[in-house]
Amino acid sequence: MKVDKINVTYEGVIPKIRKSMFSKDVDSLQPHIRAFVERAAVFGPCPSCEGTRLNEAARSSTIDDTSIADVCAMQISDVAEWLRGIDATGVEPLVKGLQHLLDSFAEIGLGYLSLDRPSGSLSGGEAQRTKMIRHLGSSLTDVTYVFDEPSIGLHPHDLRKMNELLTRLRDKGNTVLVVEHKPETIAIADEVIDIGPEAGGGGGRITYQGDLAGLRASDTVTGRHLDDRARLKPDVRKPTGSLEVRGASRHNLNDVDVDIPTGVLTVITGVAGSGKSSLIHGYVAGRDGVVAIDQSAIKGSRRSNPATYTGLLEPIRKAFAKANGVKPALFSANSEGACESCKGAGVIYTELGFMDTVSTPCEDCGGIGFQPAVLQYAYGDRNIAEVLGMSAAEALAFFGAGEAKLPAAHKILTRINDVGLGYLKIGQPLTTLSGGERQRLKLAAQMADKGDVYILDEPTTGLHLADVENLLGLLDRLVDDGKSVIVIEHHQAVMAHADWIIDLGPGPGHDGGSVVFAGTPADLIAEGKTLTAEHLSEYVDN
Repeated sequence: MKVDKINVTYEGVIPKIRKSMFSKDVDSLQPHIRAFVERAAVFGPCPSCEGTRLNEAARSSTIDDTSIADVCAMQISDVAEWLRGIDATGVEPLVKGLQHLLDSFAEIGLGYLSLDRPSGSLSGGEAQRTKMIRHLGSSLTDVTYVFDEPSIGLHPHDLRKMNELLTRLRDKGNTVLVVEHKPETIAIADEVIDIGPEAGGGGGRITYQGDLAGLRASDTVTGRHLDDRARLKPDVRKPTGSLEVRGASRHNLNDVDVDIPTGVLTVITGVAGSGKSSLIHGYVAGRDGVVAIDQSAIKGSRRSNPATYTGLLEPIRKAFAKANGVKPALFSANSEGACESCKGAGVIYTELGFMDTVSTPCEDCGGIGFQPAVLQYAYGDRNIAEVLGMSAAEALAFFGAGEAKLPAAHKILTRINDVGLGYLKIGQPLTTLSGGERQRLKLAAQMADKGDVYILDEPTTGLHLADVENLLGLLDRLVDDGKSVIVIEHHQAVMAHADWIIDLGPGPGHDGGSVVFAGTPADLIAEGKTLTAEHLSEYVDN
């Protein structure tokens, strides 16, 4: 067909939608596109291969009447047992190597996974521990390993296995560096380096270096909180109702029936792989009035920042525009106010052919991303670049009183500070945030949703010992405001603070999937015989 006297080929609406949406991985799509795709299409296992992705020749090849598809669908611990029953000449070295690899999965607490489990469905802790497996059987020595919070997603019982692994890597002649907050992992360190004394601009200095005993005796924030112990609440809240779950059988759940109380703080716990996420995200999230905040990454580019993600920039832009009698679009580095040289990015990217791309601060705008003319407009004696350069705590004070008072911005900033992110600059790129910071920023943004029930998936991820208390205060405020809060968590301080605990287990994988306890934390310690009861009892300061 001709468009402006040019011959073009019209692809067609349906082929275009299929190619741009349905042929892609649904989880990789932007949220609004994913919502459309999930409404417009039904996804199910392929009828030809039954979801195995293998052709007939591969599925018909068997060992002891077991195909490779059957093996991949097994729990890893079961695959290890199946391998031990193979007695075939000529493949002994291969079988021995596989057995060592599969046993390593079990040692690190991942024996409950199946080999066909999509990697995108793994939690952050599971993904990191899966990477660690590769190095267990390595004969290399004098290698430096860096682990960033390997305890994510681990029950206190599983932490012991993790610590044994880290020690084994060290004993083979390697250097092991661990970024971690858990006291159980700090305790096995030969050398501890404590950085602080505060977060953000108030940190960045070495406050202590030495052994564990010295850290405990030091007056650093970590040293003071290293031996923190929780106390059980003398009185727990009374439920106002319940969310019923009946016949839950997703993944490893064993036809679970459970009532989750509303109007209180409920903690869902259990060893890694016991079925916690399957129960809550599979049968509670998605109901009307339920706001689920999971561990998935924030979708955003290097142009996104806490101000744009939380909606904070919108009232700020409007306030600048009203005060100066100009358009709000001028105060966005992604719109009319963008520097013409760097297009608002603040940096210039230079392609160097076969070498890595180099980024340098834009010389015209000095790296701030705005046109010089925009910086002439002020609100409360500050220009837009100065405001975006503030920390959330500074911005809270700035917009809280005086001529710059802005209730809409102050409300959002209060939530950001409540989740312990007061040190973040509101204009810093989201790509510079850690995993724990991103999840707490997501919590701050979604607290504005008009939900009755909030589901949080391990909100203590990335939190220092001193910050856990602030998180508990935030959870209490949500409940006191009439919300129901359900937390999937392993941290004993959160368990002790709960009004109600639901413990899943008794083990991972097909050894779990059952409710082994439901009641108050005090009852769990007094009556419970689960792994959670054992570790909570050790942690609580009676």
